[in-house]
Parts: sequence; structure tokens; C-alpha cells
Amino acid sequence: MQRKYILPIGLVLSVVILWFAFGGDKDETTELFTTPRKGEFIVEVTSTGELRAKNSTEIKGPQGAREFRINNIKIQRMIPEGTLVKEGDFVAELDRSQVLAKMQDAQLEVDQAQSQVTQAQLDSTLTLSQARDNLINLEYALEERQIAVDQSRYESPAVQRQAEIELDKAKRTLSQEKKNYITKVKQAEAKISEIEAELTKKKNELNKIRALMGEFTVYAPDQGMLIYKRNWNGSKVTVGEEISAWNPIVAELPDFTVMESLTYVNEIDIQKLKEGQDVIIGLDAVQGKILDGTVTSVANIGEQRPNSDSKVYEVIIEVAGTDSLLRPAMTTSNRIQVSKLNDVLSVPLETIHAVDSLSFVFVKDGLSAKMQQVELGLINENEAVIHRGITIDDRLYLSMPADTSGIQRSYLIEELSSSN
Repeated sequence: MQRKYILPIGLVLSVVILWFAFGGDKDETTELFTTPRKGEFIVEVTSTGELRAKNSTEIKGPQGAREFRINNIKIQRMIPEGTLVKEGDFVAELDRSQVLAKMQDAQLEVDQAQSQVTQAQLDSTLTLSQARDNLINLEYALEERQIAVDQSRYESPAVQRQAEIELDKAKRTLSQEKKNYITKVKQAEAKISEIEAELTKKKNELNKIRALMGEFTVYAPDQGMLIYKRNWNGSKVTVGEEISAWNPIVAELPDFTVMESLTYVNEIDIQKLKEGQDVIIGLDAVQGKILDGTVTSVANIGEQRPNSDSKVYEVIIEVAGTDSLLRPAMTTSNRIQVSKLNDVLSVPLETIHAVDSLSFVFVKDGLSAKMQQVELGLINENEAVIHRGITIDDRLYLSMPADTSGIQRSYLIEELSSSN
């Protein structure tokens, strides 16, 4: 049994030894060739995006918090993302500590205003009561002066004249005090009215704060699937996060009938894009799923995104049709078709070499190679269109030949430069 395996093992060892002895140190290069391809040529810009609903219903927290100098509100509780809700269902509970402090201050101001109204009423009552007593006394004094005049008939003319003067003074004093009393009544009414108006203002503010407190419990305005709001940096607003009183969106209810992919394209490729270009959209979560789309928006101003060293531009792609598989935040692979040519000649980029600002390919010419100048057209990630210089029957080197010394160069005729 052992002899049966000795011969095969010996042959294998012999082959290995011979390879190391004679073939292992020899530097042989296998030359690979290709031929030009004729047909459709597509230039694409690829990017990774994220699905979102084009339209959605915003679920908002308190609308009037800024009126009471509340700038940020913390989320204390919120239902899980993806929950299906009906109109009126509970969504979130917001921190009321700030608005509660505002309400306590407002209640204190109402109590103070109410106290001022009461004090003004008491003051006016006392002042007007004294004024009425003074009028009664002046009426008595007038009556006394009238009696004195009547009794002075039997006195000398001087005494009579003095009594008449005193009577006239009493009449004028009574008349003036009656006018003053009317003025005092109006002043008291105006003062009380002013303080009562301030009290009404304070009560209205208190009622606003009480109504605002009710908005700190957030309910769904419609039915749908709840999606958390995203910050400018892409993070989700969830429990423990704060929402701005300027834009108090807690979450959203997306409309799945129209979806779009939000993506960012680098500043080199953005010049190739424009609205209306066709897009082939793939879903990372569903292998093999292909969707059609259209570029609907290309940003004019770049921005610095997290984890990006260069400026990128926002591009929005609308997904054609509807699909029950689509959900917000799904990752998409977008192939934006920039240009499309039919029936053109193209070659792999590996076959093209630049020499002195000219483009060449190495063409198999019998047993040797030659350098052929070519006129390039559109270029995509893998291939380049060739307008002139080669034919579809040429065999091209995929890499530079091992020996290029004395290689023949073939240039295009002068009309190339004149045509450009």
C-alpha cells in the first residue's frame, strides 16, 4: 500500500524542485489585450443618499414659547420611531419647568395687580367720601351766610355789604368744590380703569401661559407613521434632546406617496449635474431593487458636512412611482446619468496613456507594438470614448508593453488641432 503512493509523491516533488531551480527566478510578464467596444456609452455620477418623504405633516410642540422668552424645550418622553399613530394619539411630553416658573411669576403679577385695584378702589372711596362731606359743610356755610344777609337788613349799609360779600364767597366756594368733586370722580374712575386694564393684561398673560402649558403634551395632528425629526448634522431629535422654540418640530408624519433621495455630491462632479437628469436608484436594504428617479434640485452653494474634508452640494432626486418597500432613512445608491451616447467606440481607461499632453494607446502591430495617438471624447469611471485613432478591430494593450524602446509613434493628421 505504501509503494502505491511513493511514485506520485516523487513526481510532485520533482516538479516543485525544477520550478524553483529553473523557473522561479525568471521575470516573465503576461501581456493582456482588449479590443474597443462599440455601442451605448453612459457617463454617470454616483453617490450615496438617504430616502425621505417629499411631503410630510409636521408634529409641533408649543407655538408661542418665544413670547415668554423660552428658547429651547427638552423632550421628556416620546413614543418610538416608526409607531403608527391615529389623529389625537399621544406623541411626546415636553419639560414644563420653564413655563411653570413663568406661570408662577404671572400669577404673582396678577395678585399684585388685583391688590392695586382693591387699594385704588379704597383710596377713591375715601377721597370721594371726604369730598362729599366737604360739599355738605360748604352747603351749610352757604346757608349760614344767607341767614347773615337776611339779618343784616336792619344793620348799617357796611354790615349789609360785608354779609353779601361773605355770601358771594360761600357760593363761589361751593360751586368750585362741586366742579372739583366731578374732577375727582373722573380721576378716580380713570385711575381704577387703568389699574383694572393692567390687571386684565396680567390675567390674559396668565391665561396664555396656562394654554401654552397644555401644548407641552404633544398629540398627532393626523394618522401615519411617526418619524423623528433630524438636526442639521443628521442626528435624530429624541428623548433628552431639545427643540427650538423658533421651529418647535418634534417629529413628522411622512407622506409615502412621493419619496425622494437626499444626497451630496462633491464640488468636482456637481458641475455635471442639472435638474431633469435621469437617475437609477438602488436600495441597500433590498438587493436587486432598482427604481427610476429624476434630479429635481441642485444646490448652488456648497456646505461642509460632518466627516467630509471638502465642500459638497445638496442634490435632491425624486423617486418615480410608489413602492410599499420604501421607508424614510433607507440608504440609496444613486447613479445620475449625465450623458448618454449611442453607437460610439470606447476603450478601458487602462489602455490610455498621456505623453506630452497627448493621449496614446498601445496597439498590437504584428509581433510588435506601436503607439497610436487618439482623440478622446467623454470619459466615465471605467471607459473613454475614442473619436479617432483606432478601429474596432485593433488589439490594445491593457498595460504598457514591457519593452518600449524604439517603439513607433503614429500621430493623427493636422486637422485634429484645427478642428479643436
